[in-house]
Amino acid sequence: MNLAEKILAVHSGKKKVSPGDFINCQVDMVLSNDITAPIAIKEFAKLGVKKVFNPAKVVMVPDHFVPNKDIASAEQAKMMRDFAHEQGLIYFEVGQMGIEHVILPEKGLVLPGDVVVGADSHTCTYGALGAFSTGMGSTDIAAAMATGEIWMKVPQTIRYLYEGALPKWVTGKDLILYTIGQIGVDGALYSVMEFGGKAVEELSMDSRFTMANMAIEAGAKAGIFHVDNKTQLYVKNRTKRKYLVFEPDADAEYSQTVQIDVSAIEPQVSLPHSPANAKGVSKLGNIKIDQAVIGSCTNGRLEDLRIAAQILKGKKVNPNIRCIIIPGSQQVYLEAMNEGLLEIFVRAGAAVSTPTCGPCLGGYMGILAEGERCISTTNRNFVGRMGHVKSEIYLASPAVAAASAITGKITGPEGLK
Repeated sequence: MNLAEKILAVHSGKKKVSPGDFINCQVDMVLSNDITAPIAIKEFAKLGVKKVFNPAKVVMVPDHFVPNKDIASAEQAKMMRDFAHEQGLIYFEVGQMGIEHVILPEKGLVLPGDVVVGADSHTCTYGALGAFSTGMGSTDIAAAMATGEIWMKVPQTIRYLYEGALPKWVTGKDLILYTIGQIGVDGALYSVMEFGGKAVEELSMDSRFTMANMAIEAGAKAGIFHVDNKTQLYVKNRTKRKYLVFEPDADAEYSQTVQIDVSAIEPQVSLPHSPANAKGVSKLGNIKIDQAVIGSCTNGRLEDLRIAAQILKGKKVNPNIRCIIIPGSQQVYLEAMNEGLLEIFVRAGAAVSTPTCGPCLGGYMGILAEGERCISTTNRNFVGRMGHVKSEIYLASPAVAAASAITGKITGPEGLK
């Protein structure tokens, strides 16, 4: 068995599972947010179950519209807050929280070998820790909250091996955008993307979270990394809960193996209106922008802010654009403040927000008007995703977004003078 199959076999009480098998699978964590939790709560009530299966394994995070932007979002958050307190769930409030996929690993709530399900498609982020994590609909999440189980088909696994030396400024965001550009948004449909190779071993945990986060943009059921010393060091002081580290068998089967030489990859940009429309930044020509966003569950971690600060330090945001920087959690915000990164951003003329998903899903904190263009470190650039249906989103790394904020047009960090 490969890595994902081993995790699913253990959690379904079987000696072996194979792609196509239908299994009932025990879960270690069930997640929902201020958009999806209210639906799950209503469905949970219909089941006639009084209590969740284990309040220590159900977490609710308000992150999409918080601090609440209007009455509707306030009502959504209140329903979730009341249910979480009534059930004794793990819950994070404004001022103590962050974007769900940033804070769950940060607080040691998801660990290697876990099965994690969430009512959010980017739940696949936790595969960076060697967990099998996947997004599900709110009705399925209601059932998982009640029973502690999910029903699913075992997916096939595609192995992606990244070899060669990473060029300067090329991060996990660039590798995943490049990969999606090669295989398309359905290139890994209902498959596990297992990431490996020498170049991946060199990536930081923050870059691995970014890659796993965007596995869903290739249609994947999950993205997963092997647990190595970097993973172990990351989780070491974050939890006292025991966890299991799985390794694929020597004769593990994969539906295919894709090899990618990273040495010739440059910073990538996905043009509207698909993450698969990826090109090297040097090939774009003169594309003026109106806004730059650095943040989200994809690139709102400390490493991302450090990269942006490295580029923005001593420079100014172009006076014709807005640059919005959104730390992924209160902890990231605090560490960025202690390192002086926030001062660099403010002096450069950027706006720094409280942790929130904000503009990523067209929520608030940076909605686009008709005809406006945004370079963004978020994960999706579909029509209308960040505002008006006639606006445009260009996906990129923090390095490209920060460089573009300075010049007012899409620019790679190497293009700055």
